[in-house]
Amino acid sequence: MQRTIYGLALLGLALMLTPMSAAPAHASCRPFDTHCVPSVFDRRPFAPSVCSPFQRFPCVPQYGGTLGEDLLLTIQSSKLAEYAKPDHDLDTIGDLFAALRSCWQPPDGDHAAMGMQMTVRLSFKRDGELFGQPRLTYATPGSSTETRKTYRDAIDAAVARCAPLTVTKGLGGAIAGRPINIRYVDDRGEQQGAAQQGQHNDQH
Repeated sequence: MQRTIYGLALLGLALMLTPMSAAPAHASCRPFDTHCVPSVFDRRPFAPSVCSPFQRFPCVPQYGGTLGEDLLLTIQSSKLAEYAKPDHDLDTIGDLFAALRSCWQPPDGDHAAMGMQMTVRLSFKRDGELFGQPRLTYATPGSSTETRKTYRDAIDAAVARCAPLTVTKGLGGAIAGRPINIRYVDDRGEQQGAAQQGQHNDQH
């Protein structure tokens, strides 16, 4: 009995003296990395994406992963030129996001509202068909009924433009019935203002 206690004590002492591997630095951390440990002594915020109240222009978070079973997607109107639909059957979540982005056409002219945001929740069937109708979960507070209707109509048209999705059997099984939260951001005027401000600062 005494030998057992003595052995356990030595084992515990050895573990205490063994150097523990340090948690990875934040620079090497990926969003939602379970191996990265936040600390109150860190110099920089620990978050998948950071928006500071000291920034001059609005910040649009870019989520690097998913929370739970939901899929999260942000579509920015200022990046329409960068969005392209895959030229093959959708086989990954990245392909799915690219296809959904490419279908977005924001309102133009007098119907556009700079800074307008709207989020809908939807899902697809195994064969790529839309499952039910998109459900509105968020709209910019204070926006008029007409503005909300304009953007909701544009979102419904974008979803109809995409559906049915041409998916592989593997992706179809992965997304069947899985909630997808799509956040539409009309930041066209904001991004243009930021670019002009940057040019102004460079000149001075």
